[in-house]
Amino acid sequence: MLRETERPSAAEATAVLALAEAARYPLSEDVELRVRNGGGRHLFAHAPDGTLAGYAFVEDGAGELVVHPAYRRQGHGSALLAAAGGAARGFWAHGDDPGARAFAERHGFTRARVLWQMRRSLLEPLPDIPLPDGVTVRGFRPGSDEQDWLAVNAKAFAEHPEQGRWTIEDLRLREAEPWFDPAGFLLAVDIADTVLGFHWTKVHPATGTDPALGEIYVLGVDPSGHRRGLGAALSVAGLRYLAAAGLTVAGLYVDESNSAAVALYRRLGFEIYQADINYRR
Repeated sequence: MLRETERPSAAEATAVLALAEAARYPLSEDVELRVRNGGGRHLFAHAPDGTLAGYAFVEDGAGELVVHPAYRRQGHGSALLAAAGGAARGFWAHGDDPGARAFAERHGFTRARVLWQMRRSLLEPLPDIPLPDGVTVRGFRPGSDEQDWLAVNAKAFAEHPEQGRWTIEDLRLREAEPWFDPAGFLLAVDIADTVLGFHWTKVHPATGTDPALGEIYVLGVDPSGHRRGLGAALSVAGLRYLAAAGLTVAGLYVDESNSAAVALYRRLGFEIYQADINYRR
């Protein structure tokens, strides 16, 4: 039995998050926000007894799909893809999983994009990289900095398929999240308080045996006002903020194809921890 909606009920949202946990499949942050707040297309595959067996999310031709381990190889994944129709031109697989690869190939998808998760210890020394002359760093001011930040974010990520399209709604959804900390949302400004770049950090709480993780959530520099070394200086400023907050591990996500960003993060001591794969057809 299949069901589709643009806004899952509270019970459906809880069931989706429980399914993802059972499958050890971490839904992307954007999809989890949509599950809890609505938006996009949400597809549910139910077993005969009504149990949620599989879930898919589709928006702008991309999405995610997960099937409960107890209901795999029963056609639920294929049914969800069929229900999504032509809108499902691509989907993410978290971790380079052989099962996901085989499922993708069977349905005509090919490996199109790789997103690396990189990590480094915050117990190791960080390099001293000063800010360019005339630049200072301050915290984000909710209710005041939104439009300026959105403008710089759009320019910094003009070629990025997801990040560059953020709207005020996307930003405010995250400002309402429990993890949001304006003090860790660093803005680089000039003497006129014009935003030149930013380093938005995020803290993930400890889970099981894994320690709390400090993330380089979004890092960007306005290309029209580029100042040499600002990206590297902002990276270090954010990492120092996380270390001062007691975090011992830092992580980030970066496209494998973004050679400049990968080179920067390697210089800062980050190494590949895991790969997420985007399949397209």
